[in-house]
Amino acid sequence: MEHIRHIGRFIRQTADELVKTVTPTVREWELWCMAVAIFVLALMILVTGMDFSLGKLTLWLFG
Repeated sequence: MEHIRHIGRFIRQTADELVKTVTPTVREWELWCMAVAIFVLALMILVTGMDFSLGKLTLWLFG
């Protein structure tokens, strides 16, 4: 019987926490999507540059 009370308390606490959540606005979604796209693009440029540079260095060293 004790387990049922724990489960009930867990469900109540979960529902209380869900009420506290705030749904982002469309503008916030747009900003976050832009930020992620810029970050991914920057990482792609960084990795591409490193790959190209290290490839050239390897060919120069072991040519």
